[in-house]
Amino acid sequence: MITKCLFPAAGYGTRFLPATKAMPKEMLPVLTKPLIQYGVEEAMEAGCNVMSVITGRGKRAITDHFDISYELEHQIEGSSKEALLGGIRNIIDKCTFTYTRQNEMKGLGDAIYKGKVLVGEQDPFAVILADDLCVNPEGDGILKQMVELYNKYKCCIVATMEVPLEEVHKYGVIEGNMIEDDVYMVSNMVEKPDNDKAPTNLAVIGRYILTPDIFKVIEKTKPGKNGELQITDALCTQAKKGMVIAYKFKGKRFDCGSVDGFVEATNYFYDLEKEQ
Repeated sequence: MITKCLFPAAGYGTRFLPATKAMPKEMLPVLTKPLIQYGVEEAMEAGCNVMSVITGRGKRAITDHFDISYELEHQIEGSSKEALLGGIRNIIDKCTFTYTRQNEMKGLGDAIYKGKVLVGEQDPFAVILADDLCVNPEGDGILKQMVELYNKYKCCIVATMEVPLEEVHKYGVIEGNMIEDDVYMVSNMVEKPDNDKAPTNLAVIGRYILTPDIFKVIEKTKPGKNGELQITDALCTQAKKGMVIAYKFKGKRFDCGSVDGFVEATNYFYDLEKEQ
C-alpha cells in the first residue's frame, strides 16, 4: 500500500504577488479551502495517511493550518460556525504531518530528494503539487486512479493530459507506446521542449507515484532546464529501463499556479457547490 504523500511546497508563488508576499501560494483559498487541503483530501481518498511537506521560509501557515487552533475552536464552540471546521478536524485526526525545508529553489527533483528523510527509502510514495488542483466528480480522484494502476504495474507512474501543441513548452512531455486504454509505457521524457520539437502533446501534471529507487537516480542526475534538478530528467532515466508508466487520467485539472487557472477553478467549485 502507498501510505505516504509528498507535497513540494517551497516555491515563492511569484505569479500571485503581492498576495503571496506573506502567504504561501499553497494556502490560497478556492472558496473556503486552501489549495493544499484539496491535495491532502485527494491523498487521503487514495489511502495515504502520512503527509510529508517540503516547505521553505515564510511557509508556517501550512504547518498551522494542519494543527489544532484551541483559541479559535473555543471561540466558535457551540455555534453554527463549528461545523465549518469539520473537514480540517477530520484530516488532523486521521493523518500525520511531517515537514522539512528546501533552503534553495533548485527544482522539483531537488525538492523531492529533500523529502527522502520524510518518506524513507523503502516504500513507494505519492507526490502531489498542490497548485495543480484536480477533481473527478464522476468517480475516483486522480491519485486513487494512479494507486490502482500502481498495484498492477509496480513502477513509477506520472499523470498526463493532452494539451495544445502551442503549450507543450510549459510542461514535461512524454513519449511512449499505449499498452492499454489511456496507459502508456514511457520511452522518453522531455522537460519544456520547444513546441516544434515535442515528441507528443501528452504533458505531465502534478501527480506522481515514485518508487524509492528514484532517490539514487536523482543523485546521479545533472541539472537540466533552467539549471534546475528536474524530476523529468530522473524519470527519463527510469523510462529508458521500462520502469515508468504514463496515465491519461479521468477528471479535470486546474492550473492554480496561474491566475487564469485559479479563477477557473474558483468558478467551477462555486458552480459545483450551488448544485449540491
